[in-house]
Amino acid sequence: MAIPNVIPSSNLSSASTNEHAHASAVSWGAIIAGAAGAAALSLIMLILGTGLGLSSVSPWAHSGVGAKTFGVTAILWLTLTQLVASGLGGYLAGRLRSRWVAAHTDEVYFRDTAHGFLAWSVASLATAALLTSVIGSIVSGGVQAGASVAGGAATTAMAATAGVAANSSSMNKSESDSGGPLGYFLDSLFRKSSNAGSSGAGSSGSARSGNGSMSGGNADQQGSGVSLAEVGRIFTHSIQTTGPLPAEDVQYVGQIVAQRTGLSQQEAEKRVTDTYANMQAKLRDAENTAREVADKARKASAYMALWLFITLLIGAFVASFAAVYGGRMRDL
Repeated sequence: MAIPNVIPSSNLSSASTNEHAHASAVSWGAIIAGAAGAAALSLIMLILGTGLGLSSVSPWAHSGVGAKTFGVTAILWLTLTQLVASGLGGYLAGRLRSRWVAAHTDEVYFRDTAHGFLAWSVASLATAALLTSVIGSIVSGGVQAGASVAGGAATTAMAATAGVAANSSSMNKSESDSGGPLGYFLDSLFRKSSNAGSSGAGSSGSARSGNGSMSGGNADQQGSGVSLAEVGRIFTHSIQTTGPLPAEDVQYVGQIVAQRTGLSQQEAEKRVTDTYANMQAKLRDAENTAREVADKARKASAYMALWLFITLLIGAFVASFAAVYGGRMRDL
């Protein structure tokens, strides 16, 4: 009678041990499944949070939530999103992984923790890839805000004086047609005094009306545009370079103002000095406003980045803990 081939039990145990030793400790299928679930839930909750946030904001005064309340609510919602999504992803990664029979209890605990962390990592990368524009706007907003704080004075002054230059470039326009952000100051500079009678204007007009009243009016209108443009260029140059208006420019502009308004030379120079001082004050106010807005944007971007960092760390911890819990439920 033939004797059957019987494999000793010691050989079976050694073969099983070798098989488990060569088996991978990472269950990528479970990790990808958990990451997919976490990323999908994160996307859904972010869309829901965006809708709720936009519905709570109103352009009308005294309605809707304030900026501070909106920021705190956004941070709390992001934290809740990370808690729920990371917990789901970690639990799926731990519950769906393969059983490690020959692994020690501490090794199983470490592997489950690693599976939860890897699931969170893949989900975070996938979410970041889908929301690249949002993350990029947060980072670029902080960088641009910091740059605006550093160069707010020059940018504001250049923008304001560019309005003066654009306003003064219209050589054939009357004063009532002048526009631009600082056109009011140039208009007020050539505003005729109520004390100046019509005699000065009449004598000035008769001196220019060699070929009739129509040609004299056209010449006066053209001279008005030339004076406005010239004074605008003088003010622009002083604001961009010297700061205070030089004495010779004050005297020259005062002569032009005196001829057109009927003021005395001393009164015209005082009007030029006061108008230029008001223009500089306007620029300083615009500069301070730009600095405040840029500083608030910089701080908001910095706070948002820090809170995102803290929220992501919380998500990594929750995903690892949920994976350990799911792995224990798997091994029951």
